[in-house]
Amino acid sequence: MHQYGYIGRKLRLPKLKDHPAIIIATFGSSSKGQAAMDAVEAQIAETFADHQIYWAYTSEIIRRKKGLPSLLETLAKVESDGYRKAVVQPLHVFPGTEYQQVEESSIYFPGLRVVVGETLCHRWNFIEAVLEEVSADFLTGENQINLLALHGTPLAADPVNMIYIGINHLVSGMYDNVYAATVEGVPNIQSVANQIKKDHARTPFTRIRLIPMMFLAGMHVEDDLMGENDSWRSTFEKMGIEVDCPTITCGAQEYFKGLAYRKACIQFFCQRLKRALDLMKHY
Repeated sequence: MHQYGYIGRKLRLPKLKDHPAIIIATFGSSSKGQAAMDAVEAQIAETFADHQIYWAYTSEIIRRKKGLPSLLETLAKVESDGYRKAVVQPLHVFPGTEYQQVEESSIYFPGLRVVVGETLCHRWNFIEAVLEEVSADFLTGENQINLLALHGTPLAADPVNMIYIGINHLVSGMYDNVYAATVEGVPNIQSVANQIKKDHARTPFTRIRLIPMMFLAGMHVEDDLMGENDSWRSTFEKMGIEVDCPTITCGAQEYFKGLAYRKACIQFFCQRLKRALDLMKHY
């Protein structure tokens, strides 16, 4: 006799999976960012070859454009595939509002026990490691400066603002020629540009490098940082400072260098995922 009686025999319930599934949650990318995403996907697949890996996309626009699944759809797929445990690893740089939404959707999803991995810059020692990696592209010549471009948030009450302000304070103490500003939020580009203008009056700068601390250096870099008009570049060019931004060649194309093109940063994400898998052993 089947343990669930006649109904159990008819349903032929599938055997539940012992190992947790892995779900990679990402904003998604336009066609220009796909090369970076392909490299990220290959690295994660190689590192976690013993696990089934699913992908979920948090951008509604990209989901609609490409027919990709949302996080809730992917969680439902994982549950229907016979898993009762899952580790969700977001490819977010900072633990802001989008990360909180990923956490809430994951932890309260019925039928699954879920552990959510930490972001790239979830801890101060993580931030220092990322700065060490990014510093390889810092200008070091006399009268040359660097400006880290963070995403930021327009929400004044978002706790992640503490991290953005903290990074600005951190780099000012660690380096003599590095500033930090956000595209959306604080410290904003107007206040940081005013500070650079004051410093420029005392010690004229000849060149500034804009360095994106964003996963994919997409429209924010193309338009807000390096655009022709009303951009960070145009602001500093009006001061008489030459402006550039690190690029990388992938295939026959040249791209602005977001964190997804830095192998060390992808390894950092893999470390976050390994830790989450270790935590799952206790659930």
